[in-house]
Amino acid sequence: MSDVVAPLEIFPEDWRRGLAVVAHPDDMEYGAAAAVARWTRQGKEISYVLVTDGEAGIATMPPADVGPLRRQEQIDSCAVVGVDEVEFLGLPDGSVVEGLGLRADLAAAVRRHRPEVVLSINFRDSWGGHSWNHADHRAVGRALLDAVRDAANPWMFPERGAAWSGVRFVAFSGSPEPTHAVDTTETFDAGVRSLEAHRVYLEHLGGDMASPDAFLRGAAESTGPRIGVELAAAFELVG
Repeated sequence: MSDVVAPLEIFPEDWRRGLAVVAHPDDMEYGAAAAVARWTRQGKEISYVLVTDGEAGIATMPPADVGPLRRQEQIDSCAVVGVDEVEFLGLPDGSVVEGLGLRADLAAAVRRHRPEVVLSINFRDSWGGHSWNHADHRAVGRALLDAVRDAANPWMFPERGAAWSGVRFVAFSGSPEPTHAVDTTETFDAGVRSLEAHRVYLEHLGGDMASPDAFLRGAAESTGPRIGVELAAAFELVG
């Protein structure tokens, strides 16, 4: 069998306003923060919406203590990559359910922020191979795709703001089926520092994901050659 990896398309950058919508604090930082740093340096406006506070993410600490800590870590993390608008929906971590309620909340967020591009994390069942994606990631990602369509329809959730049909596509980081990539060679270090801002979370995390530079560099180095650069972040574009 061939070891050649297919090239990826270059991520379109002819847009000005983006919105990142993810389930938990740290979701964007595990792969996409360096891309956000690149785009904010270009003058693009990017806001974040966190569906949960990630309060169930540290097994040895009570959720009531973890939630506020992780909110602040996310705000600090965003500041590293030039993002100063961070919104938290406050849904329960680990119990996010795909359905009309979530779609309405996410459609309302799209209408509030009026992005051209929406960013998120892998919504597919697997990360690739014999793995299983987090239930919150799956629910948020699939509901987000529906919510973008809902946001454009004035008859869907009319009480949740004026319709917005300006979203061009949704881009998912960490997908096992990437289609595009963006050069992060110059902003990779900012992406690492953004993940390092999740200090308390990382202190309680074991394995490869507890080492920000090593974990992120491996993925960036394997993706870069697919668009002819040293380091890159991959995304699956839908829409």
